[in-house]
Amino acid sequence: TGGYSLDQLAGYLPSWVEAVGRARREREGQTNRDVSGVFGAGRVREAKFERTRRRAIATGRGADPAPTGDDRDTPPPRRLLVFGCLQWWLEYSVALALMLRAEGHQVDLAFLPQRRWQVDSRPFDLRRQFVYLRRALAPLSPELGLVPLGPRPDELPASLAESIEAQSRLDLQYTLQREELDWAGDPEVGYLLELRRARNRAAAAAAHRLLRERSYDAVVIPNGSILEFGALYRTARELGTPTVSYEFGERREHLWLARRAEVMRLPTADLWAARGKRPLDDRQLDRLRELYQARRGGAGWDQFSRRWQRTESAGAQAARQRLGLANDKPVVLVCTNVVGDSLALDRRVFTRGMADWLAETVGALAARADVQLVVRVHPGEMLGAGHPSVEIVRQVLPELPPGVVVLPPDSEVNTYDLIELAHLGLVYTTTVGLELAMFGVPVVVCGDTHYRGKGFTHDPRSMPEYLARVDRLLQEPLGRSLPAEQVELAWRYAYLFFFDFPFSFPWHLLSFWEDLAARPLEQMVSEGARGPYARTLRALAGEPTDWTTGGDSPGLEASQLAPLIEAAQGER
Repeated sequence: TGGYSLDQLAGYLPSWVEAVGRARREREGQTNRDVSGVFGAGRVREAKFERTRRRAIATGRGADPAPTGDDRDTPPPRRLLVFGCLQWWLEYSVALALMLRAEGHQVDLAFLPQRRWQVDSRPFDLRRQFVYLRRALAPLSPELGLVPLGPRPDELPASLAESIEAQSRLDLQYTLQREELDWAGDPEVGYLLELRRARNRAAAAAAHRLLRERSYDAVVIPNGSILEFGALYRTARELGTPTVSYEFGERREHLWLARRAEVMRLPTADLWAARGKRPLDDRQLDRLRELYQARRGGAGWDQFSRRWQRTESAGAQAARQRLGLANDKPVVLVCTNVVGDSLALDRRVFTRGMADWLAETVGALAARADVQLVVRVHPGEMLGAGHPSVEIVRQVLPELPPGVVVLPPDSEVNTYDLIELAHLGLVYTTTVGLELAMFGVPVVVCGDTHYRGKGFTHDPRSMPEYLARVDRLLQEPLGRSLPAEQVELAWRYAYLFFFDFPFSFPWHLLSFWEDLAARPLEQMVSEGARGPYARTLRALAGEPTDWTTGGDSPGLEASQLAPLIEAAQGER
């Protein structure tokens, strides 16, 4: 066999995988057994998708009398392509496709069989997984068009091929969690690049042919920035096909959603343009204040599942004493991102990335005797980091000079105590930059993050401008806060981002099966149940979102934020 196993050769023979699978089932007396394979098809049955399919027929397009109740909010029928790959996203995409079908839309489900994005699949295994998937999804075929995106030999247009190459390199930075890679000399990098290039090109070629043959009102894609999700997004964008990308943040029963944009860039411009000039009311201020106190205290709050600090606040002065910081020198707080995280990846403005920005910043400020530098490493690095921020700093400063403190990801120093101490904040894309401005601390934003350019941050476009801006801000008197109107803008933006930018939806990816058990599909498509999610379902179908509405109460004057601003200045 020339070094190839029988299974490897069989992967290239037409119908061989199907024949082998059929023979094995017959031999084992399992001809009629549900083959769940590696994608948990048994869960599909447990979730009663078949019952939902029958209900979808009753509630689908052309099956209802004149609309009543919630049906008045149903968007006009559209033709949608829902994409899923990797086990967890594919399971979610099936449920989402059925939910959209129950809204009356014509829905195709496009899928890929791979289980892992960083491990190659042998042709035999790949075809076997396709067989499993087609069999598992077959009961849904009367309502969903099933579109396996099998390998296509098609050549990509030059512009799309270039875009897919860029996507493949981003995938490596995401996988290895490193921005600086040895593309030519590192064997692991070379292997993974070839793998991601082949996978992305295959997905893009299959999608390119599909989108040229069929017209869709929207392609619904998870994430849209990395892996095959990014390849599908880039292909649809190349052809001018509208996209809807979605992802999940820290808030349960909610998702992020973006029309004709990558959702991981958190595109809030339309929301800010529609509502950014409206002052917050008492209820909104109270909710935001409670959330801020929970984040500071390391406690969960309402639907927000993440605990942001390991320890409760001990107060700014306790942190000052613990870190040995002087009272008569300004504290510059540098807050990092996790290198390679999809919320920070490819957010360059004037540096090569987050790691380069951190190294340049530390190198520029460490030698200054008139400032104290505190680097707070993102707690997310406790889950793993390919290029730890502590290592980045050590490469610049093998020995930390006096006045430079680096707090590792597991540090028990509360970040919000550091915010109280800070004279100036320097960030790449982390949300701490927004919270620094809420507390009245001037903040310089160096990455292309969602709150950049909203009126309450400093946003340099080049390294010389950045360093000059930092130097000027360090000359401000100690304790100087942002102007009150900028603090108010930061509070307005924070409320819109945390509470109004996420869309209500019954299932979160991280708790999908638990959420599905609590809110089954058949319940969600029943009369009255879909009401809270009507706006989200319209947006998922590609309808424009009207951001002018969203539960705003009568606005208050800016002066009503004065007690918050004064309190912040007093604590600082």
